Amino acid sequence: MTDPARIAALRDTGLSARADAGMDRFARLVAELLDVPVALVSLVDSGEQFFPGMVGLDDPWASARQTPLTHSLCRHVVADSAPLVVSDARADTRTRESLAIPELNVIGYAGMPLTDTDGHVLGSLCAIDNRPRQWSARELRVLEDLAAACSADLQLRVASLQREQARERAAELSRRLETALERSQLLLRSADALADTTGLAEVRQQIRNVITGDLKPTYVGLVLAEERGRMRRLIDTAGTAPMEKSYERYGLDDAWPTARAARENRTVTVDSPAQLERDYAPEAVEAFTSLGLSSAVCVPLPGTVIPLGTLVLGWDRPHEIDIMEQAILTSLAGYTARAVERALFVDNRINTARQMQEALLTDLPTVPGLELAALYRPAAAGDLVGGDWYDAYLLPATTPAEAGNPKAAASGRPDTCPAGTAVLSVGDVTGHDMQAATLMGQARSMLRQAGLDHLGRGPACAVSAFEQANAHLGIEASGSLVHAHLRPGTSAREGWELTWTNAGHPPPLLVGPTGTATERLHEHDAIFHPGLGAPTRTEHRRHLPPGSLLLLYTDGLVERRGSTIDTNIDATRRVLAAHRHAPLPELLTTLADTVAGADADDDIALLALRIPRPPDR
Repeated sequence: MTDPARIAALRDTGLSARADAGMDRFARLVAELLDVPVALVSLVDSGEQFFPGMVGLDDPWASARQTPLTHSLCRHVVADSAPLVVSDARADTRTRESLAIPELNVIGYAGMPLTDTDGHVLGSLCAIDNRPRQWSARELRVLEDLAAACSADLQLRVASLQREQARERAAELSRRLETALERSQLLLRSADALADTTGLAEVRQQIRNVITGDLKPTYVGLVLAEERGRMRRLIDTAGTAPMEKSYERYGLDDAWPTARAARENRTVTVDSPAQLERDYAPEAVEAFTSLGLSSAVCVPLPGTVIPLGTLVLGWDRPHEIDIMEQAILTSLAGYTARAVERALFVDNRINTARQMQEALLTDLPTVPGLELAALYRPAAAGDLVGGDWYDAYLLPATTPAEAGNPKAAASGRPDTCPAGTAVLSVGDVTGHDMQAATLMGQARSMLRQAGLDHLGRGPACAVSAFEQANAHLGIEASGSLVHAHLRPGTSAREGWELTWTNAGHPPPLLVGPTGTATERLHEHDAIFHPGLGAPTRTEHRRHLPPGSLLLLYTDGLVERRGSTIDTNIDATRRVLAAHRHAPLPELLTTLADTVAGADADDDIALLALRIPRPPDR
């Protein structure tokens, strides 16, 4: 328990007795997949255990998220570096004296070790029942697999912190070296200026501003090496150098001093216009002359394998680079390269997020007798890409016979999919990376296809068909969703019939016609996951009279640190009721701003519908 290396690794996870969204997801998965009332991600310190991931504990333990080791069965997992599986803790000699039994109602217990890369057991992913429980082999395999995934998450957290600490140590060493240089202040200002840049245009502006004040060049530019042997000049948005647009792109093998510096991975100097004319292409000479330069230095930006490009400084007078200035420029190029790498990464992620957002923000259908609005808001961290989606579309009208439903046809119903039937869905594929975004697009498309292939069969059938395709094709998407059909009544005064199925998703919220009652449509089944096989999907129906308002949403709206999901769902209900008469786009923006706030940790997808009241005759 007191191994210093284990305690240090535990500290390096950055987790504590506070809710962590990722760890809570693991606890929820355990609770859902093993059908237990309590599931914990328990990390064991020298004198206590704490729960960054937790489902099902009662207060005061739920609020504290920690217990002393006298209340811990997980400590046995840590002490023995092995799983602990007991059917009845009261009867097991290892556990029967634990205060977890009378005070936390721990009877059936199964815990799997959570380890770091060095094999230290940091805690346990555990499933807890409040009655004796015979754990099946399948349940223990599922728990073991989830523990492996949770361990990988912990190991990534530790590695991330260690990388950050290594980077900080390297930066400190670099700063000490810089103080020995005559122009150390320039390097320090450069490091400061570039540390928080988030885009290439900002990197270019900051490096120009920093260098111009000290080395006093006439021109500062950045040229990046791209795929297929091309160079691209970053254009100054101030427009002070028209030649940047004229010579924005050229080849890595072309006769430019900037290309040569990147190609040969060394600093290249231009001492005079005569040297430039002698050694380089006419286009380079023309660009040099248009800037009024007399000398220049081109410094490669160091990359992992090949240079990222070139930093170029030019002067309108002869300028000789001495050893000290060469060292300064080399260090400065290093700072610039790291900023460029970060900016390229962020720009790519922002681009991807925007493309995903554009794909999601398709035009909603026009449905007579309905008001529809949707909102997608990416997480505050611009480099995160999520798997949230919303969708709405109309189904083609279908008779019972066309839908392949002879029983419905014989019943005399006019059709199983009347004209104007709308489909609404909101979902969340697990993950916050490019794979999650890709899986989200596939899941959304497959669910649409399933609905169109099973006209008249209801939303549960479509979700089951989607799950079958997901498993059969090996797509491996997992997550939660709500899928609903909305059938119009025979008249506007009759309202609409809502039929929905919920695969482990936060409950839709319904505001009645009077606005005095808001309700959670809490019925739900298990999440969708290839490992669950083909769970039964149930449908639920509700008549929506005119004046009703329905909200579908993803957990990014209601899940955040420091408060429970239930608390935030209740807050959403209050805001929804208070602003129920507002235009729907305005209402959704108010919900996102008020409930989630501007710094939401997760993406948010919202889809709302309102059934207008028919005009009085």
